[in-house]
Amino acid sequence: LEAHAYRVRGHSHVLTDQLEVESDADVESKYGVHVHRDLGSALAQNPTAVFVCNPSSLHIPTAMAAAEAGCHLFVEKPLSHSLDGVEALIRVVQRRRLAGLVGYQFRFHPCLHTVHRQLSQELIGQPLSVHVEVGEYLLGWHKYEDYRQMYAARSDLGGGVILSQIHEMDYLYWLFGMPRRIFTLGGHLSSLEIDVEDVACSVLDFEVNGKKVPVLLHQDYLQRPPARGCTIVGEKGKIIMSLSDLRVERYDSMGRLAERQSFEGMARNDLFVAEMRHFLDCVGGRTTPLVSFRDGAQSLRMALAAKQSLETGQVVKLSQNGTGNV
Repeated sequence: LEAHAYRVRGHSHVLTDQLEVESDADVESKYGVHVHRDLGSALAQNPTAVFVCNPSSLHIPTAMAAAEAGCHLFVEKPLSHSLDGVEALIRVVQRRRLAGLVGYQFRFHPCLHTVHRQLSQELIGQPLSVHVEVGEYLLGWHKYEDYRQMYAARSDLGGGVILSQIHEMDYLYWLFGMPRRIFTLGGHLSSLEIDVEDVACSVLDFEVNGKKVPVLLHQDYLQRPPARGCTIVGEKGKIIMSLSDLRVERYDSMGRLAERQSFEGMARNDLFVAEMRHFLDCVGGRTTPLVSFRDGAQSLRMALAAKQSLETGQVVKLSQNGTGNV
């Protein structure tokens, strides 16, 4: 196997599992990457699969060129920064029978799989309300570069906390389906030198088993130490998931601890390894994508609805058919 890369910025850093820069290491030489300075040259190598990991606003043109060349596709989340071109890409992938996976590595997280199982088995009964939080300091993301130049900090590259921390919307969609409407407050509230929102507080209106389930979602670029997790309240108990502490606790209807799952010691990179194994299985035709491009379009619609609500101050309704406008 050979690895070819179409690279523009040419950063050479090699990162550890703790996101620290590995000293005296160059990514191209360490992994034997053949570098191309234009996309056409890279696609001329007839790759079996293409990984689209450029800024969000550039995903669709790159992915479309690769799909038209007959390549299986892994697209980093979010699928794009808008819905423009998304349906066309989905049609090409379907027509050419290509594997298309969106990079939501938390779908492979044992904490989330535990929560999914507990809800599927109705261990806390009918869900009644959900509170989700994700917050981490933007300057701690990529210590090897100026945070102001990161895609997450720039509107022209599809940044902002809503799109950049879209993982929570994806797993809410996985657990509860599509919300019917969303209302978001927030904006650029800190002193960070960015031109996108750094705080977003959303209320999402879900329906589960024919009953309303309100969800509160908080996202920010500011928290130190970081916080990530959710609490799900049901008629017969409660689930508390901490992605920060790698722990899931379930309480029964009397408030007693009924189940505790700890995944202490799990390496962050384990999620990416599991994701890559799954993608290779999809490419080999042994399974179907856990997060298809259609699924990726759904979480994107949720995020764009939140951004629209933030900009207009209005509640935004989402269609349930999975196509068209939010």
